[in-house]
Amino acid sequence: MKTAFLAVTAALALTAVPATAHNPMVGGAAMYSTKTIVANAVNSKDHTTLVAAVKAAGLVDTLNSKGPFTVFAPTNAAFAKLPAGTVETLVKPENKDTLTKILTYHVVPGRITSGQIASMAARHHGTATLTTVEGGKLKFRKSGRGFEVIDAKGGHAHITIANVMQSNGVIHVVDTVLMP
Repeated sequence: MKTAFLAVTAALALTAVPATAHNPMVGGAAMYSTKTIVANAVNSKDHTTLVAAVKAAGLVDTLNSKGPFTVFAPTNAAFAKLPAGTVETLVKPENKDTLTKILTYHVVPGRITSGQIASMAARHHGTATLTTVEGGKLKFRKSGRGFEVIDAKGGHAHITIANVMQSNGVIHVVDTVLMP
């Protein structure tokens, strides 16, 4: 068990932003730990679709609030994997409830780092489970040098950038949109 924990911790260390790194780069922009999740996300060229969706769902004030929140932030490329026309349909006012459900499925209450996920997984036979703001579950398990996230539909996303600290939480960049 201790060996498994050390292996998981070492694997996460390879993908996580070092604790001493100041202002890690995401989408070509520095992420400042003194700014909120939204204040940083608007500067990432890789998260323009996510920012537009957050605005369409009316979640800007929530994600600018004290929190803390852990956000699994899909990139533009993650949204591009969805069937053609999905994003355009979701951001329409009549689909706000569905969009909100999907976006809040990417948010977990609290500030959960990759090290905490690894520790939870080590205690639970290699798998960690977190409950989202939407009320659904996200499952995490080791994959290669990092962790993959398994959604309620059985879809798999990989954490590509971990531990991007914010004043009101933490962002983990993911390569696939998670579905409740």
